[in-house]
Amino acid sequence: MKTMLAAMLAAASCASIAQAQQEAAPQAATPSETPTAAQPLPGFSLDQAVSAAGGAAPSGAAATASVEAAQAARTVAGLRPNPVFQGQVENVVGSGPYRGVRSAETTVGVAIPIELGGKRGARVAVADAQISRAQLQSAIVAADIRVQVTQLYVEAIAAERRLVTARDQARIAAEVLRGAAVRVQAGRASPLEQQRADVARINADANVERLTRLAEAARTNLARRLGRPIDGTLDAGLLDRLPPATFGPAAPLQTAGTLALAAADADLAIADAGIRLARANRVPDINVGPALRRLEATNDTAAVFAISIPIPLFNNGRAAIAQATAERTRAEAVRRVTALDVEQAITDAQAEAANAATTARAAVGPALAAAAEAARIARIGYREGKFGQLDLLDAERTLAETRVAAIDALANYQNARARLERLTAPAPTTNTGGTDR
Repeated sequence: MKTMLAAMLAAASCASIAQAQQEAAPQAATPSETPTAAQPLPGFSLDQAVSAAGGAAPSGAAATASVEAAQAARTVAGLRPNPVFQGQVENVVGSGPYRGVRSAETTVGVAIPIELGGKRGARVAVADAQISRAQLQSAIVAADIRVQVTQLYVEAIAAERRLVTARDQARIAAEVLRGAAVRVQAGRASPLEQQRADVARINADANVERLTRLAEAARTNLARRLGRPIDGTLDAGLLDRLPPATFGPAAPLQTAGTLALAAADADLAIADAGIRLARANRVPDINVGPALRRLEATNDTAAVFAISIPIPLFNNGRAAIAQATAERTRAEAVRRVTALDVEQAITDAQAEAANAATTARAAVGPALAAAAEAARIARIGYREGKFGQLDLLDAERTLAETRVAAIDALANYQNARARLERLTAPAPTTNTGGTDR
């Protein structure tokens, strides 16, 4: 009677778990996805985790500092050159009438640099392009943080679910052991059955111990990434959200406007601005020097006006233009390579996500239902003496492996979806935040 009761309890438990994984559906999901799990309990959501990680990540702070540095560089680029104070004393400490300072001529003035060729505007254009690139890099860092946090979040949920499955299998193994002990005491089975059941129970307990450590490590890694303890439960329903089944190849996604391609375009814009600056630097600047001269001998004063223009004899700026042109050619080539790489990466990620969704739907649907039904039949048959213990243990092992495979498939889909979203994330609208004055 005890054996029959234990088998019935175990069958009911597995049937309820299989039915819950197939029929439950969350109450909230994105419009492009069909929910397949129960509504998660209020707790620490993925968006909250991403928000917390963004404020704690050193890479995010570095990206923010890079934007601030680029904005400061833009301010520096828009500044005009400083004037230079000049002073000189002539005709002193000589001979004859120039002995001492009796015939000294003191000149005091300033030299005012005047930039020609549009150098200031070219510098500002380079700085603006660098601000746009820094802002894009900040968006890239934020997208990378989201992927990393999503993977850790999904792994924490999957680890906890594997632990629940392991505990359920350990409970079933303990019930099977009790049933085998009753059968042996009643003389209906060999003591070998009890020993095999005991081995299965020991292995199940050891598996619970291992998965407990892994679940704790997953939570610890997530909390470390967030920079704060995790309050409340995780959104366990996230793992079960699958898109609707589709047939045939998926429509190709557009690569234009993605973060990677926008970053390559920003590098090309910086190179274009560099060519403009190199050409502007070829135009010589002039220095205008108004000054006032005092003649010690007559105690008179006179105005002095000086102008200087550098002669581009040794450095005429052609080498700088050649260098900037080569940089522009390199940036254009990198942009073409990036476009091809992004298209290939998006196509691969799209196929990977679709395949992971197909595998997950099969794992949590027909495969899991079949394994649960096989285990149920094996328990009933073992109880009625129609199946041997090895058949029961094999069915239980298959059910446990199928459950773990279903959890892994769901986690793989969520990770693949996160990688695809990272590749197709749109670039934000950049703002240089400054104007010429």
